[in-house]
Amino acid sequence: MVEMKEVEYSEDDFLMISGIQHFRFCQRQWSLIHVEQAWQDNLLTYDGQILHTKADQPEIREKRKNKLIVRSLPVHSRELGLTGICDVVEFEEKPDGVSIFGSEKKYLPKPVEYKHGHKKYDLSDTLQLLAEAACLEEMLGCTIRSGSIFYQQTRRREEIEFTESMREQLLNTTEKMHQYWKKRFTPRVKTGPWCKSCSLANICLPELLSKQTVRSYLKRRLSD
Repeated sequence: MVEMKEVEYSEDDFLMISGIQHFRFCQRQWSLIHVEQAWQDNLLTYDGQILHTKADQPEIREKRKNKLIVRSLPVHSRELGLTGICDVVEFEEKPDGVSIFGSEKKYLPKPVEYKHGHKKYDLSDTLQLLAEAACLEEMLGCTIRSGSIFYQQTRRREEIEFTESMREQLLNTTEKMHQYWKKRFTPRVKTGPWCKSCSLANICLPELLSKQTVRSYLKRRLSD
């Protein structure tokens, strides 16, 4: 089991769980959004907002057989210094579960995250899901071994088993995020193929985009 450091963050230092995906995608992008408060929509972020609007219906609870479905559930972790809203949490009746909502029955929670597009090759989505699970574990005093991600483009629900390696990477990622936040640090530009789908390209690379498109620039750089 990954050992957490004996430190608790204050609410003033809480960072957004959703920022984990930004940080893993591009640390400069994360700093521009969360440190410098810059933001610019593109088609991908717009589609993602529509998808989350469908999932985010605050305070809606739905009973399905032995499951209680809760949408837009606020969560936080003082150990990781994170806060956010789970798209959906499925509470399944289990003998070894925990009591919730004043119910006599016991449940084990399972976070479900909704994503635009398809499954990624990196761990950005997985670590965001795990962060939600870690918050639920801390708040409810339970252990969550898995979660799910629903990808809109493929219409598939991927089941994710949480490993110790994933938990270690989550801890390392959040610690680095807090270091950047404390120093108000924004990394220098490091271009790559990811730039063409970045919602902050016009802010991050203004001089570049005034002369040529990201596509033409990347094509030239990759052919060097």
